[in-house]
Amino acid sequence: MVGNVRKVAKLATVIGVMAAALFLNQRAFAQAESPKEDDFFKIMKVPAPEGTILEVGGLCTLPNGSMAVTTRRGDIFIVENPTSQRPFFRKFASGLHEVLGAAYKDGALYVVQRGELTKLVDTDMDGKADVFETVYAWPLSGNYHEYSFGPKIAPDGSFFVTLNLGFPPDWWHPKSFVPYRGWALNIKEDGTVTPWAAGFRSPCGISMIDGELWYSDNQGDWVGSGSIMPVKKGAFMGNPASLVWTNLPNSPLSLTQEKFFATNNPRIEFDKYGQPFKPQNIVNEKFKTEFEAKKEIPELQLPAVWLPHGILGISNSEIVKIPEGAFGPFSGQLLVCDQGQSMVDRIFLEKVNGEYQGAAWAFRSGFQSGIVRLAWLPDGSLVAGETNRGWGSAGEATMGLQRLIWNNHIPFEMRAIRAQPDGFEIEFTKPVDRKVAEDIASYSVDSYIYKYHGVYGSPPVNNEKCPIVGVKVSEDGMKARLIVNNLRRYYIHTITLDGVRDKENYFNLVHPTAYYTLNNIPEGKKLSMSEVSTKNSVKATAPAKPAAAKPGIKTAAVAPAKALTYEEVKPLLAKNTCSACHNPNTKQVGPAFKEVAKRNYSVAQIMALIKNPKPEHWPEFSTPMPPMPQVTEADARKIATWIRTLK
Repeated sequence: MVGNVRKVAKLATVIGVMAAALFLNQRAFAQAESPKEDDFFKIMKVPAPEGTILEVGGLCTLPNGSMAVTTRRGDIFIVENPTSQRPFFRKFASGLHEVLGAAYKDGALYVVQRGELTKLVDTDMDGKADVFETVYAWPLSGNYHEYSFGPKIAPDGSFFVTLNLGFPPDWWHPKSFVPYRGWALNIKEDGTVTPWAAGFRSPCGISMIDGELWYSDNQGDWVGSGSIMPVKKGAFMGNPASLVWTNLPNSPLSLTQEKFFATNNPRIEFDKYGQPFKPQNIVNEKFKTEFEAKKEIPELQLPAVWLPHGILGISNSEIVKIPEGAFGPFSGQLLVCDQGQSMVDRIFLEKVNGEYQGAAWAFRSGFQSGIVRLAWLPDGSLVAGETNRGWGSAGEATMGLQRLIWNNHIPFEMRAIRAQPDGFEIEFTKPVDRKVAEDIASYSVDSYIYKYHGVYGSPPVNNEKCPIVGVKVSEDGMKARLIVNNLRRYYIHTITLDGVRDKENYFNLVHPTAYYTLNNIPEGKKLSMSEVSTKNSVKATAPAKPAAAKPGIKTAAVAPAKALTYEEVKPLLAKNTCSACHNPNTKQVGPAFKEVAKRNYSVAQIMALIKNPKPEHWPEFSTPMPPMPQVTEADARKIATWIRTLK
């Protein structure tokens, strides 16, 4: 009898172990099969007639559901039935000068050419523009980089445009050669112009969001990384080149270049031959951040949300708001496209102490070319206008139109992140698995910022960990509130949820990392430690430290690390922004890693080239690689060792 009881008990144990193993295997399988971006948001081509050159510069949806498409070559097309398999392209106008934006108002199409805001009207209703009226023209110096963007229509019916700086031979210090380059202008229908704000560098992403002007800029001198910012009248957006015109009539700014450079080194440098020399980042220097510069220059506008360079793009462009009913749980949030990485980011905004701040995530990558413009169609799909001539981008196509379509299935994502007095509250699109969500080990937070200097871009600096000491999950599993130590005002807080899973399927988050710009820490009630879970599975299972070697006894030499696979090295490439410009097999902004491997560099040589690139080694690429001093020796060695395996 006792023997039978033991056998039953043993059998029950075996069954229990098998059931547990099956459960774990199911979860492991679910984790491995977690859906990706393209399981929810599909990219489809908008087919154009053969031979049509669609280097898209502007998009505009018309009241009847058709779409106006402008090109860098100076053509304007009206695309009828753009959601069909055979849309009809009608040429509305041609012969214009680099049309980089369009807007519709009162039966007319308004476009920005390189040198003017133009009104186009089809008076005889034959489908082609027959009236071309200059609303306002601005000066041009003839510099190739004097791009002009817009227009965007303000609530009062006036127009906003933004004007790119010119690039001299020493292109790392762009200049404003003629009045109002590097400015935003407000233009009325009668041609009355009001200078609005200065300090723009390459303001391609001009947008009107809820009646307020916003823009995104590209990394460069005085621009450590891309970001989005509201544009208020009289604001200084950060780049000093345009300040040469603040003494002109109607200028809303009194800030001068002399005043700016009195406290900010312009970094004008020359080599031993007296030729202009591109200044480089100085490692271990005493530097200034943008928020520190604002103490001296109150007009300086800080980013509302930073878009970390190489992670959320390298050439951020148009911003659009997701309309009600489109893209499911993300209605009302913002999307920002990127030209260099051919991707779209998502942004959740909130106001704290009267200032904008919020979180940014990757949203959808894999577009065929660099995205410059976005526009919504009546069916809730999003059109991406693409071009890469002279600018370089991910994707194999040089230009085109694509649509992003939601399939009505809800992805498991962080829907929103809100700042709290003692940390962050994360809202999800689906209930989370409580067991892992109440584990501190499922989360990590750290923070960093960029330098504010006259050098092209900036490495992340002042990196620090932000320890998580407690988490409270809501009863419905839709929110997790984290108590986070070492919150830092004005810093980018990287919030990663690698361990969080959804309750229904135990899936990973589609995008487990967010970047929250904490311009203000709100006041209010903090959580008490009695309200939160302090469980930390990593701490509980941490391996014991190895015993110290006894005197006189030699320890075994550490074997060199084996080369990583691509899947293993991908996080390192993303972390160090290598994947912003390089692809394993195909040319992107820079050469493919496989092409680098063919040069037969040693590991040491590749490591040295990461720290101090030699653009002359790759003369066929127009965008020179910046030095990457922030890459640690350990990471550089792993990346270099992996590249060597590709040959």
